[in-house]
Amino acid sequence: MAVRWLAVVPLLFIFVGIAFANHATPIVLGMPFLFFYTVLCVILTSICIAIVYKFDPTNKKGE
Repeated sequence: MAVRWLAVVPLLFIFVGIAFANHATPIVLGMPFLFFYTVLCVILTSICIAIVYKFDPTNKKGE
């Protein structure tokens, strides 16, 4: 049940963090920082949702 709160983390990354990451000057991996932060948010969202799916007890009822 507590793992479901992990699904809120991507929302915080995207909606709150984007205001602080709105810079173009540092270049990370050849991308402006805002673009890198957006790509990082997509990757972290996939990881968080995969963890929530893995530990969600409703997925185990079919087994």
